[in-house]
Amino acid sequence: VSMSFRTPAEAVELANNSRYGLAASLWTENINLALDIAPRLKAGTVWVNCTNQFDAAAGFGGYRESGFGREGGKEGLYEYVKPFWESRLGKEPVQQMPRFAPLGVATDQDGPQIDRTAKLYIGGRQLRPDGGYSNAAYDAIGRVIAEVPAGNRKDIRNAVEAARAATGWSAATAYNRAQVLYYIAENLDQRADEFVRRIAQLSGKDASAARVEFDLCIRRIFTYAAMTDKYDSRVHATPFRNITLAMREPLGVIGIVAPEEAGLLGFVSTVMPAIAMGNRVVVVPSQHYALLATDLYQVFDTSDLPGGVVNIVTGDQEVLGEVLARHLDIEGMWYWGSRRGSRLVEEEAAASMKRTWVNYGLYHDWTDDEQGQGEAFLRHATEIKNIWIPYGE
Repeated sequence: VSMSFRTPAEAVELANNSRYGLAASLWTENINLALDIAPRLKAGTVWVNCTNQFDAAAGFGGYRESGFGREGGKEGLYEYVKPFWESRLGKEPVQQMPRFAPLGVATDQDGPQIDRTAKLYIGGRQLRPDGGYSNAAYDAIGRVIAEVPAGNRKDIRNAVEAARAATGWSAATAYNRAQVLYYIAENLDQRADEFVRRIAQLSGKDASAARVEFDLCIRRIFTYAAMTDKYDSRVHATPFRNITLAMREPLGVIGIVAPEEAGLLGFVSTVMPAIAMGNRVVVVPSQHYALLATDLYQVFDTSDLPGGVVNIVTGDQEVLGEVLARHLDIEGMWYWGSRRGSRLVEEEAAASMKRTWVNYGLYHDWTDDEQGQGEAFLRHATEIKNIWIPYGE
C-alpha cells in the first residue's frame, strides 16, 4: 500500500501503526532527516536509502509481534550462550524466609500504636486498591504490624496505563536518568536507620546484617546509575559502503515479579537496571517484604522520578504475575519465582510475543555481585535496532 503523508512525524505515526516490526526501509535525500526518523521507527532493522541488506556481522530481528532475539552480530551469539553464573543458580534460596515463632514468644511485644495501611504506587500517586481489600503484613516473629493492599487485575491495568504514559523517561538522556538514580540513592541513604530497622524487623536479621544488606542496595543503585551512559550502542563492521549502527533501546514497559525471599535487595536489583535503561516498570514486590517497597515509594516521590516510571502493585505474586504475563501492552516480563510460575509466564506471554526472563524455580544469590547485578540485567532491559546508513556518491 502506498500512502501519502504531510509531515515526517505523520509518516512515523503511519509506519508504527502496526503490530509488527521486523524491518523498515527509509528513503530521503536529507541524511539529517534520516537520522532523526530511523530511531523513531519501531522496527528491528532500518535501511536508509537501501533495502534487504544483510551481513553476519550485524544482527537481524524484530520488534513487537515480529518476535524477539537476533541473528548475526554479537547480539545473535547471546541466543546460544548464557553467563556462566546462571549454571550455578541453586535449588534452595540463599536467604531463607523467616519462620514465625509460636505466638507465645511474641506476647510481650508491643503492637503498632497506629494501624497503618500502605497504598499502591501508580502514576506517581499513592492509591487504594481497586477491590478495597488488604492483607496482613507480618514481622519475623509473626506479629501483624501493618496492612498491605491486595492488588487485582484492574490495578495492574491502571499501572500499565500509567507506565505507558510516562514516555518522557525513555526519551530522556542517559545523563538525566543517571542523576535521578543518584538522587534516589542519596535520599535512600538519608533514611538508612529507618530502612535498616525495617529489614531487621521483617527478616529477623540482626542490625549489622541488615545494615550490610542496605549498604549493598545503595551500591547497586549507584552501579546502575553509572551504567546508564556506559552501556551504549556500537558500530558493526559490515563489508558494504555504509555504517551500521546497533542502537540499544529500552523495551518500553516491563512487568517485574520481584524475588520473594530477597527483600529490599531483590526489589532494587531488578527494578533499577530496568529503569536505568529507560524502561518503565510495573513491579509486584515480595509479599512478605512488601512494606519495604511501600516505604521506598516515599523516596521516589522526593527524588525527581517522574510519575509512572515505577509502579508498585502489592498482592499475590502468582495471581498478579499471570495478569502481567497476559497483558498485551507490556513489552517484557521478568519473573523470579517457582518453576510452575515460570512456565505459566512463558506460556501466557507467547500470545503477545513479549520477551520473558524467568528463573525456572532456581534461586539467585542476590548478595553476589555476579549473580545479582551486571550486564545480563542491562541486556534483558534493552533491544537492538540496526540502522544501515550508506555513504559516498
